[in-house]
Amino acid sequence: MKKAFKPVALLLLLFPLLLLAACGSESLAAVDVKDRLEENPEITWGVKVDTSLFGLYNIEKATIEGFDIDIAKAITKEITGDAKNAKFVEVTSKTRIPLIKNGNIDAIIATMTISEERKKQVDFSTVYFAAGQALLVPSDSSIQSVSDLTSETTVLAVKGSTSATNIRKYAPDAKVLELENYSEAFTALQSGQGDAMTTDNAILLGIIAKNPDYRLAGDNFTDEPYGIAINKGQEPFVQQINGALQTIKNNGVYDKIYAKWIPKLD
Repeated sequence: MKKAFKPVALLLLLFPLLLLAACGSESLAAVDVKDRLEENPEITWGVKVDTSLFGLYNIEKATIEGFDIDIAKAITKEITGDAKNAKFVEVTSKTRIPLIKNGNIDAIIATMTISEERKKQVDFSTVYFAAGQALLVPSDSSIQSVSDLTSETTVLAVKGSTSATNIRKYAPDAKVLELENYSEAFTALQSGQGDAMTTDNAILLGIIAKNPDYRLAGDNFTDEPYGIAINKGQEPFVQQINGALQTIKNNGVYDKIYAKWIPKLD
């Protein structure tokens, strides 16, 4: 009679493979990015592809476009000499930190707010965009500010974002429904699943640009500075990014990119 193949034996066979996979991921994340760029100048950026103005996939051109994309290209050009060395990988608010911790991407430029909690996991560049959280509502909504949110209102936010945390602080009585991304959140607002959507004002202005029947309800109620996130232990690469960011601010490249993508906040 044939012996049964015990689960323990299977685990013993799989353990070396799992160990190799773990070591591979760990070694990939531990590579000094600055040193690696001397041999391979490609910088892999984690970016959003569903965020109007900042990172949005253009189906006709089959490319990702936006403020974050152009800033990443400009920084890449300063560091490597060629903007074409910028490579892009789609991330979401939930996946971006795990991807950088695993070494799958070199940096995150994806409307990511600098926060003390996130600083425990990643390092940040200097601020590259000064944003603030706001509310998006239909034009005929009675909501005029965050103070109008009550237990009778539902606010839509994105999972894993600081916006979801902040809205509970500034409107503790309101119901909060968290969706996977901005597209789902706005679709939910359109279908009446919520009374308002909340995230950074710049992202909401991008939605309004394509949907004029919606407006911002009042002023920003937080300061949400965006930073470029880099894995812990990559201080030389952080310095490279900060230096490149300062250069494009000094030489006017940053201002041109800003004017191209960001509406004036009248």
